Amino acid sequence: MALTGIQIFKLLPKTNCKECGVPTCLAFAMNLASGKAELDSCPYVSDEAREQLAEASAPPIRPVPIGKGVRGFTVGGETVMYRHEKTFYNATAFAAVVASDISDADLEKKLKVWNAFQFERVGLNLRPQMAALKDVNGDAAAFAKAAKTIAETSEFNLVLMSDNADVMKAGVEACASKRPLIYAATDANADEYGAIAKDNELPLAVKADSIEGLVALTEKLTGMGLKDLVIDSGSREVKQALEDQVAIRRAALKNGNRSVGFPTIAFPCEMASNLDMETLIAGMFVAKYAGIVVLSDFTGESIFPLLLERLNIFTDPQRPMTVTEGIYEINNPDENSPVLVTTNFALTYFIVSGEIEGSRVPSWLLIKDSEGLSVMTAWAAGKFAGDDVGVFVKKCGVADKIKHQDIIIPGYAAAIAGDMEEELPGWKITVGPREAAHIPAFLKAL
Repeated sequence: MALTGIQIFKLLPKTNCKECGVPTCLAFAMNLASGKAELDSCPYVSDEAREQLAEASAPPIRPVPIGKGVRGFTVGGETVMYRHEKTFYNATAFAAVVASDISDADLEKKLKVWNAFQFERVGLNLRPQMAALKDVNGDAAAFAKAAKTIAETSEFNLVLMSDNADVMKAGVEACASKRPLIYAATDANADEYGAIAKDNELPLAVKADSIEGLVALTEKLTGMGLKDLVIDSGSREVKQALEDQVAIRRAALKNGNRSVGFPTIAFPCEMASNLDMETLIAGMFVAKYAGIVVLSDFTGESIFPLLLERLNIFTDPQRPMTVTEGIYEINNPDENSPVLVTTNFALTYFIVSGEIEGSRVPSWLLIKDSEGLSVMTAWAAGKFAGDDVGVFVKKCGVADKIKHQDIIIPGYAAAIAGDMEEELPGWKITVGPREAAHIPAFLKAL
């Protein structure tokens, strides 16, 4: 039976050394109890305590790091069935298939096109992370060459897909430094593929014909000392694949079944005859509950909505999306341009900045950290008070960019004008519109 945070804390060394990445042993114990940390992170725990904490220290779904570099990511590590219970932590990764017999020119072109799929949204860069290199003819040299090209000429990490161990070894040798995911160990090759993964310290995908088949394989592979596994129930029929995803998540979280406590990989590319239908199926797997989703290709109209869905689902519902505090230039402002200020709630920023941009009036937009609250809520909570906003205006450096001392505050925060005047003597505080839609007319009338 899992231990509570306090029970775990009693078994820790209580040094508060911070080497585990959190400030206190109590905080580390709470993370262990909730499955958000591993016992190996504590360098001073005794062997006796380690034995007692073995069950409590393992997350119900193991977090598995895949890839290296700016597109490296972690899958798994989830602790709840439903996002509203707490949050989801490690977002679904997207991969697209590359055939191993692709020509050098076509591969270069494909990687260039794929790399262009990067989208800015609420201050974040959204993009796919992986290329799934699929062996189509058993040519180890061609497979290794394509793997090397992807690893060395792009930021994409790899899924190496082959049923041939010799081909897989060649691919691993060509790109092991990129920490590719090996796909897949099956009942027929588990020993050989397990050895490849163990020797190269790489994550390994496990494929069976059913969840029951997965249990036997994962138990065998973990018995070999492998920990970083990704599982595939083998179903390519949409309804059954969804049922498998839910059953695996439930078994790991609700029943404590460690044999299926691993992230999953899903293949919409093998469940549909066209990319449009693949995209619909992929959207289902983002919600329920794939760690990696493999498509046949990346196109803008397919990957963009999937990236937005992923952003929405994996945004912490207890923490609003924010933008960075600072000065934002809109429409190339100069020293005579108006200055506006608002909160750092992402939706507020994008609505206000969009209206300013649409007005075509060059402006300075100051974003004050309000812990992600909207204007009215931030003002009511004391996060957008006049004296704090005044101090921010003085410290942000906007005075060095302009020749005037005029600033426009949101209409819903009109009450802070007096306090701002006290904090900013000599400045003119103008109350702007309450509604963002009225900003263009307001700015043009200045």
